[in-house]
Amino acid sequence: MVKMGRLQLVFFAALIAMGSVPVHGAPPGSVSGLVRDSGGVPQIGAVVQLLRPDLSVIASVYTDGRGQFTIPSVVPGRYAVKAMGTSFLPSVRENIHIRTHTVVNLTLNTLYEVMQWLPAEPRAGDAQRDDWAWTLRSAANRPLLRWLEDGPLVVVSDGSRGAPRLKARLMATGQEGTFGESGERFSATVEETPSDSRELLARVDFDPESDAGMESMLGFRQDLGFAGSVQSVGAVAIHPEIESAGNQGATGATGVEEAAVRSWENLHLGDELEAEVGSTQVVARFAQHSAGTAAAALPFATVAWREGSSTVHYRMATLIPGAQASDDTHAQAWLPQLVARNGELVIEHGLHQEIGWERRSDTSGVAVMVYADRVDNPVIEAMGHFAAGAPVAGAMLFDPISGLMRAAGPDFSTAGILASAQRSLPGDNLIRVSYTNGGALALPAAPSTPVVAGLTQVLATARPRRAAMYSVSLSGTLEGTGTHWRATYSWQPEDTVTGVAPYAANNIEPYLNLHIRQPLHRRGDSVGGFEALLDVRNLLAEGYRPYLLNNGSVLIFAQDQRGIQGGLEFTF
Repeated sequence: MVKMGRLQLVFFAALIAMGSVPVHGAPPGSVSGLVRDSGGVPQIGAVVQLLRPDLSVIASVYTDGRGQFTIPSVVPGRYAVKAMGTSFLPSVRENIHIRTHTVVNLTLNTLYEVMQWLPAEPRAGDAQRDDWAWTLRSAANRPLLRWLEDGPLVVVSDGSRGAPRLKARLMATGQEGTFGESGERFSATVEETPSDSRELLARVDFDPESDAGMESMLGFRQDLGFAGSVQSVGAVAIHPEIESAGNQGATGATGVEEAAVRSWENLHLGDELEAEVGSTQVVARFAQHSAGTAAAALPFATVAWREGSSTVHYRMATLIPGAQASDDTHAQAWLPQLVARNGELVIEHGLHQEIGWERRSDTSGVAVMVYADRVDNPVIEAMGHFAAGAPVAGAMLFDPISGLMRAAGPDFSTAGILASAQRSLPGDNLIRVSYTNGGALALPAAPSTPVVAGLTQVLATARPRRAAMYSVSLSGTLEGTGTHWRATYSWQPEDTVTGVAPYAANNIEPYLNLHIRQPLHRRGDSVGGFEALLDVRNLLAEGYRPYLLNNGSVLIFAQDQRGIQGGLEFTF
């Protein structure tokens, strides 16, 4: 009986295996179809792949001038078909049973053509477990996107018809330890995806019950299909609370106003070559008693060559990304930082050139780049504790709400290398480590006796030096609670007051940081809801360089001050 039971078990397993693999004894079939975008336009030169049930690639072809493709000589069995196009998310059709000639039509969508990220709905304990952890849902509560356990983010339905094209978000936060943004804040964001591949993003950030600053932005994108896209972003920041006590020209000036318009174009020359070219026009001034206006044209360009999973690129940039660069819905992501030099308002900028190589798969990636930088008007930030009756230090911008000040350090040039590696971990987690070597400004240790000089003389002691930076980042989502979290730590020598490789994209913030987003409530249709936000920077208060002046004032320099932001967000 035991032997008969084992034989039946083996026979049953063999039947299951036979149902999931191609039938090699049957005559070959073929797969053909049409690849279009959500507007019905055929996509020329899109990549179409035939995949096994485990998503490994069997064959790969390109669509012709009419957006059509054919994969001949396919052994009958169960397969998946994936289409990929530049500027689109991959689209996958699974569980396709191929016997003779099979027609599979696929639709490519951009990320803006689908609704919003939401956790997967809880399922009954006896229900079959899906192979996705997060899903993008439409108003009809049907999945549009999913993240495969062993694959990329893909579209799993043909089109997003009926999905809302308008999304709005309201946010109330409280912030401490951030230059020009301390106190209570209210933000309103609207994202719209009209017809004909256009996208619109608008945001305003303000505190209606105080004189704290206001920031706003407006972004527009026009998708050109296979050729690429054209984008423009306008951003404005008005900070009436920021003061300047400069030595010449702008003495007593209060309020800073900054505006920037960034326009660029993405160009695709086949599936291998991609280029991005654009420029940011910046204008800034003091609101009162202005001695002049700071203006700059900051061009940038990137050229990348892709071959399989490897990419070689060249990048040139003149704008140094700000602290909010990772979230391009904030106006600060598009505005360069302003500082004061000799009482005049100046813009932090320079020239960055890099050559890099990276190789990425669905679960891991490595990247190496060499770079050469020139940094003009580098930002040095400090916290000021001024003695009673002592004048505010000159030649700087001062935010009396947060107690932070910014001034320009000496210009410098440097060159170095950056290497990074990342890997997906079980449970939708990701780890990234990086090493950077280059130049940064450093301040010598403060003497034991009070410094007679003021801020200008202290800044004059800053000198560029070679430094290494080590960084690690962990991120993921807690299963069951839907908590999004990210913890990062970036270390460099304590005497450095500016970052190493400031132009590098996706730089990890200095020292120990923690970011948490916790869903609190969702509507019954699973679209929108409340989330709690918590963002703590420099949690251990590392990297501080204190200076005691002879008038009793204290200046505490740091590459990144300890700060906290928390609040609620409502999306509908």
